Amino acid sequence: MEEASHDMIKNKLDALRQRMIESEKVTGEISQVIAQLRHVEGVTVFTAVAANKTFLEDAFKKSGDVIFFEFATFSGVKVLLVYIEGLVNKEIVGRDIINAFIMKSKELPANTLLDSKFLKTLITAAGVIETQTISAVIDDILNGNTVLFVDGVATAFLIESKGWETRAVAEPDTESVIRGPREGFIENIRTNTSLLRRKIKNPNLVFENISLGKQTKTNVAIAYIDGIVNQAVLGEVRRRINKIDTDSILETGYIEQFIEDSPFSPLATIANTQKPDILAAKLLEGRVGIFCDGTPHVLTVPHLLVETLQTSEDYYMRPFIALGWRIIRLSALFFSIFVPGLYVALQTYHQEMIPTILLLRMAGSISDIPFPAGAEMLIMVIFYELLRESGVRLPRAVGSAISIIGALIVGESAVNAGLVSAPVVIVTAVTGVAGFIVPALSEAIMFYRFFFLIAGSVMGLYGVVCGLFFIVLHAVSLRSFGVPYTSSLAPSDQGVLMDFFLRFPLWAMKKRPPAIAKDNQQRRGDNE
Repeated sequence: MEEASHDMIKNKLDALRQRMIESEKVTGEISQVIAQLRHVEGVTVFTAVAANKTFLEDAFKKSGDVIFFEFATFSGVKVLLVYIEGLVNKEIVGRDIINAFIMKSKELPANTLLDSKFLKTLITAAGVIETQTISAVIDDILNGNTVLFVDGVATAFLIESKGWETRAVAEPDTESVIRGPREGFIENIRTNTSLLRRKIKNPNLVFENISLGKQTKTNVAIAYIDGIVNQAVLGEVRRRINKIDTDSILETGYIEQFIEDSPFSPLATIANTQKPDILAAKLLEGRVGIFCDGTPHVLTVPHLLVETLQTSEDYYMRPFIALGWRIIRLSALFFSIFVPGLYVALQTYHQEMIPTILLLRMAGSISDIPFPAGAEMLIMVIFYELLRESGVRLPRAVGSAISIIGALIVGESAVNAGLVSAPVVIVTAVTGVAGFIVPALSEAIMFYRFFFLIAGSVMGLYGVVCGLFFIVLHAVSLRSFGVPYTSSLAPSDQGVLMDFFLRFPLWAMKKRPPAIAKDNQQRRGDNE
């Protein structure tokens, strides 16, 4: 009997050992299946809470910021919450999800059928969506929401609970105004869309949500007003954005480079703004806006040359005041681009065009300068760009100090040392100040300034005229999503007089720009 019982125990141990080996094989197979399922779209939610937890832990690589919170109701039903710490509002999670679910389930009678529609009523948080796919669960968790699983139910509940820290709405530093709204967009896309909603209280204002970036899955929204938008432009925007296939989209600058018409042109064919009132005005003319989560800059298309000479304040002040400011901007644009090249061309090749007294003073100031006029001006322009870039990149206090040192000390020392002449310093200063008046063209101004400087140094006024012909030809040939860049100047229409060089009263501008709003150009009725 002792031998028989010994053999029995041995057989049982062998059987147990075999089962353990089989269990390890099954566990390995399950892990392989889970690893394969992670890359398959349309995987459904599991009925068991433990299976959902195991799958999501593997999907998120057991990351420390992904929280798996398990609790049970009074009737013993297991519940699992999954969210990312730092992206959710914990007050909503504790009060409107956990506490509400437990307290409401306490009042349930025994043997209550737990289906998805009934369980949804136990959650008091706003914005609860049911889903049966794991991919939707993962996307919602990454977007800052909370996902709830109930044991025995093959449905996940996606609960709106976003609550990360955001910057307060404030006036943009790059678009400061004297008169007009001071609020600006921030890095939260939903805050930005709500700011635009406050400006345009119209159900025809549409936001089309898109996710871009295979790794970042950035939220992007296309904004337009149905019935006003240029449908051809809208269709082209959709087509170009849907063709974007990249790992990451971190800012609207990424999107701009993928969808712009002429990537190698110094003139931008896509505009950007940080102010809701500017965006609202452009959408009301038939344009399309492109929001991107994580940046306060919103793109607008199509972008025309006339927009670079306009500001939002032009429409908040009296027309003749706006006319004066536009004349100043046009003059500043001319000075900033052409003056260095014209100065070098006149001093080098066309001295007869300079008044005699001024020519004598200039000759006296450059008599001891070791460089020709072209090289002298090129050195000063490069030095100015270095100072400007350093002032932008450094902290404000240090940046302003660098600007003062560069303008007062370095410039004066260079003149006293005989490296550059005083007229060159004056021309460089006037050029730099004028460039700040048209910030929308700052990049193009820098490029064209060097272009005309070299042209004037090599061929004099003939080179400047040839260069002017070249850039005009280039600007006229540009298109922004099918719309001529120089509209309404070329091709010309009555908008040139209404809102280009002049700014007519708002009551006189009854139609939207015809180059943009093709279908609905009527902006104002005939009633006086």
